[in-house]
Amino acid sequence: MQYRSTRGPLDKNLNAPQAIIKGLADDGGLLVPTKFPSLSLPIENLPKMTYQQIVHLILTLFFDDFTPDQLQKSIEQAYGDQWDSQQITPISNSHSNNYYLELFHGPTLAFKDVALQILPYLMTSAVTIEQISNKIIILTATSGDTGTAAMRGFSNQSGTQVIVFYPHGGVSPVQLKQMLGQRGNNLTAIAIEGNFDDAQTEVKRIFNDTTFNHQLQQNGYQFSSANSMNIGRLIPQIAYYFSAYGQLVDKGKIKVGDALNFAVPTGNFGDILAGYYAKKLGLPVNKLICASDENNVLTDFFKTGEYNRQRQFYLTNSPAMDILVSSNLERLLFDLAGNNAELISRYMNQLAQEGHYQINSAIKEQLDHQFAAGFATQDQVIQEIQRIYEADGYLIDPHTAVASFVTKQYQASHNDKTPTVIVSTASPYKFPETVYKAITGKSVSSSGLAAVQDLQNIIQQPFSNNVQALFNQSIRAEQVIQPTKMEETISKLLTSTY
Repeated sequence: MQYRSTRGPLDKNLNAPQAIIKGLADDGGLLVPTKFPSLSLPIENLPKMTYQQIVHLILTLFFDDFTPDQLQKSIEQAYGDQWDSQQITPISNSHSNNYYLELFHGPTLAFKDVALQILPYLMTSAVTIEQISNKIIILTATSGDTGTAAMRGFSNQSGTQVIVFYPHGGVSPVQLKQMLGQRGNNLTAIAIEGNFDDAQTEVKRIFNDTTFNHQLQQNGYQFSSANSMNIGRLIPQIAYYFSAYGQLVDKGKIKVGDALNFAVPTGNFGDILAGYYAKKLGLPVNKLICASDENNVLTDFFKTGEYNRQRQFYLTNSPAMDILVSSNLERLLFDLAGNNAELISRYMNQLAQEGHYQINSAIKEQLDHQFAAGFATQDQVIQEIQRIYEADGYLIDPHTAVASFVTKQYQASHNDKTPTVIVSTASPYKFPETVYKAITGKSVSSSGLAAVQDLQNIIQQPFSNNVQALFNQSIRAEQVIQPTKMEETISKLLTSTY
């Protein structure tokens, strides 16, 4: 399996280990398979397969430079007893005639764990395969969950250092505590004065700063990424779509061959892109429903075909989705454009220079066929959490509520009776202030862990091991810098270890 850039020529290919280590293409594009693999798995086998077996199947297709033993050991270490559910990503019972795919049973209580528990092991194997002696610097921008999950996954991992930048005041109190409380001698989290897009834009610029990267190489370092821009982060996410399908067949809720809709709360577009890749591999998917919060740049894009980031930026009660530049959309457009790197490069240059681009009618027609889109306001998020909880006592977090609300809207307006899986991306305990207000009608008098306890006192359900672990963390002092100081800060951090 070879990988190429969404913006560059086909003759600059990388193998899977090289693509995972590199993270981002030299020309600023994202790495994608030169030829998409085909899956010969009979769908009827899915109900009999463990989550680990499904992951192994997917990774074997995309990462065939790794030995079976390397993949198996990575999977065993990534999906073990650090999860609160043996199924890893269990699917709920029916709630308001929809199903919730619970991706929050990992150590940091968010869907990022699914990929970021395995990425460090894939990275370590990739470095071994490529015989690289440099220390790998995991440089990541986060809207909250990626940073926590990356730090947890790479903690004390030999030959790596993690540097995370996040928006000051733009993550939840629990997310902040998790990032500042992660222990490991190779971990650093720094706030910037700005939003996620400011952090991500600067991270991309630093990745493509040839002078700075040359300086790092001379000192025995090289960058990689833990964002969903890294193909090693994206591919493992495909597995939970197949797992959801198998679980619903096993429960007798659908028959083999029946189509499903998947509704996905979307910021950087990686999670829903994994669903699109699952469909390309043969999973029976009808519609992928792209759900946004008030930063609804994607909703407008799917409706009009114009991507326009020139708009007001909102800090919402679903902070992990507070994004105006959805990086992984580039991979989708590349695929729908028939791998036309020149066209994608033009679109991305227009976005960078002019703040918007308009796709052609051929791509728009394909989007209309496969996707639906909608958004939820902050008040609608509160109402949706309340609605689902009052219906049958099921608790969802604000990001999941965005997708749940958009699903309700979509089903009402399109009369689509297809069974629908709502991708539940975070534990309610990560955002206890919003959830508490939704189910009580009152603002919680505290925040962070105190709010977690207040929420638990109401619902009277015992904490899982991973929620309980929140109370065992002490945090470091927060450091805040301007985005323009990010490269200088990285240099100082690494200089101290030269």
